[in-house]
Amino acid sequence: MMLHIPGVLDPQQVRALRQKLDQASWIDGLSTSGEQASKCKRNLQLAPDTPLAQQLGQQILSALGSNPLFISAALPARILPPYFNRYENGGTFGNHVDNAIRIDPINGQRLRTDVSSTLFLCDPGEYVGGELIVDDTYGTHSVKLPAGDMIVYPSTSLHRVEPVTSGARVCAFFWTQSMIRDDARRQMLFDLDVNIQNLRQHIGDTAETVSLTSHYHNLLRMWAEL
Repeated sequence: MMLHIPGVLDPQQVRALRQKLDQASWIDGLSTSGEQASKCKRNLQLAPDTPLAQQLGQQILSALGSNPLFISAALPARILPPYFNRYENGGTFGNHVDNAIRIDPINGQRLRTDVSSTLFLCDPGEYVGGELIVDDTYGTHSVKLPAGDMIVYPSTSLHRVEPVTSGARVCAFFWTQSMIRDDARRQMLFDLDVNIQNLRQHIGDTAETVSLTSHYHNLLRMWAEL
């Protein structure tokens, strides 16, 4: 499932993050790459173990914790604290699939990457190029969102970032280990949840909506891994 989640951060929150990121010291993105990624990656990253990266990451995690659309879509069991990257001067990241297992740089815990997320921190007009291209069973998708908006997609997807030929593309990115490992099951639960919420808005809590809600939780109980 690929989903655009608008307004994860409001404009004031984006400005505050950007002010700090624009003054930050960036390092070569290869420092956090595996062997395969290092052959096609050219960008800058904020060192993940710095106080600034941890502070900004916690602000994003707090916003995610109160975002019902993200919670419904990802069904998070654990979220790796966000990383921050910057693409400029032709920076790019060629076709790749995210590592199946990531290690939290702070506590050393391992996390299975089920859902990948990119949170855009600059508007499309601030840079040329830099589209996130995601290939899945439904085709090729080009993503370039307003500042504060986020895209989530299965971590099994082949994806890339096109070269940034002008300006700078600044984003946060992170991975989620979902309670539901299988993407098709996550999609089914998300669709069911969305339709239940829509029905409740139109007809209220009826015997039918209560029954559907019971089915949702029973499927979640059947499939969840904690």
